[in-house]
Amino acid sequence: MKFLDQVKIMIKAGDGGNGCVAFRREKFIEFGGPYGGDGGAGGSIIVKAVNGLNTLVDYRFAQHHKAQNGFNGSGNNKRGLSGKDLILRVPVGTQIYEEDKKTLLFDLIKEDQEYVIAKGGNGGLGNSKFKSSTNRSPRKFTYGKKGEEFTVWLELKLIADVGIIGFPNAGKSSLLSISTRARPKIANYPFTTLNPNLGVVFIDNKEIIIADIPGLIEGAHSGSGLGDKFLKHIERCKSIIHMIDINEDDLVDKYKIIRNELKEFNPELIKKRELIVFNKIDLIDEKEKKEKIMNFTKKIKKKVYDISVEKNINVKNLLRAI
Repeated sequence: MKFLDQVKIMIKAGDGGNGCVAFRREKFIEFGGPYGGDGGAGGSIIVKAVNGLNTLVDYRFAQHHKAQNGFNGSGNNKRGLSGKDLILRVPVGTQIYEEDKKTLLFDLIKEDQEYVIAKGGNGGLGNSKFKSSTNRSPRKFTYGKKGEEFTVWLELKLIADVGIIGFPNAGKSSLLSISTRARPKIANYPFTTLNPNLGVVFIDNKEIIIADIPGLIEGAHSGSGLGDKFLKHIERCKSIIHMIDINEDDLVDKYKIIRNELKEFNPELIKKRELIVFNKIDLIDEKEKKEKIMNFTKKIKKKVYDISVEKNINVKNLLRAI
């Protein structure tokens, strides 16, 4: 299924039904009086967060959504039926913005959480509501109110325990594929991953949700590569796996470039817990590996994990650390 994390939709709640003008007509009752019922309320539009979805693609080609109108009132003081509510099911983590894409209306971060995005119109009044001491047979009624109608943006930010970040072709998708049932596209060239992928790791009777974020490059926060489109998904992750290809010439420089992109996009991102992982240790000899790691830890002062996803070396230890 194609990943889609942003979509514009037009919504229209149901209109209220009209009130009715009617009079009571029964044998032996000469002046029955007004007997028109009220109209029913229009259906509302409700956005509901559900599990099992990780994309907004369902709304890509269905952008207009309208709830049912209320039914008109009728004689015998019968109130019209209310219109049915329309429920729009979206993934957990969906945010609702006004048409300006800046004003946040609601953030659906829990399963089964609901938000009434457009309220249906009230039903009109029948003529029985206008009976008075001076007007015993009113012919007045009111029309139903219009339902709310406007345009909104739905934007999905994935919710995961851990997000894997790093330069393109560092092995992020490969780690996801061998540790979960997710099957992201894997190839030996940059930007193989064009969409975020989610996977669930089961280890030591614990469950961890991992998000593989498309590769970042310098300038990602301002639109270079794919970064500005997917950096927002890291905001939802509790922790970060920063993966680096150990065969790079300057590991410290590569590390700082990605950290700076996180900071420029949102300073809160660099406050998240972080695991630094050097991948592809099978392509380097032991002596050079130790030397590179030692030089890195002297400058960065953080613990690192060295693994080979290809040869499945130290991967289980990393998952336990996660």
